[in-house]
Amino acid sequence: MQNFIKNVIPSEMSTMRIELDEFIELYNEGKCELVDVRVAMEIKVWQVNFGLKIPAPELPDRLDELPKDKLLVVACPKNDRSNMARTWLAAQGYNVKYLSGGLLGLMDYLKGGKAKALKV
Repeated sequence: MQNFIKNVIPSEMSTMRIELDEFIELYNEGKCELVDVRVAMEIKVWQVNFGLKIPAPELPDRLDELPKDKLLVVACPKNDRSNMARTWLAAQGYNVKYLSGGLLGLMDYLKGGKAKALKV
């Protein structure tokens, strides 16, 4: 955690998040995995039909489901929970970023014909 807090400076903040275009590219190449950290009620109300669905409070008990050989991209509707989950997972030794704009930003980005850009 000491290294994490030392990097909480503007020039390093971009290393903690991934932009939508880069996420889609890496996901399509099989180099990253989406980790949806929303709670069950949110998942039930609106679906994202790819990625791992592990609510943030369940992460400590479900680490065995996370690939160690890929970049993990954690996401929630916006960024708050995903950044907290990213911080915790990074402290556990995972290569992890949070999705800039969250799942709502991703869904907005993929509207219409752009949905074809994601290989699911």
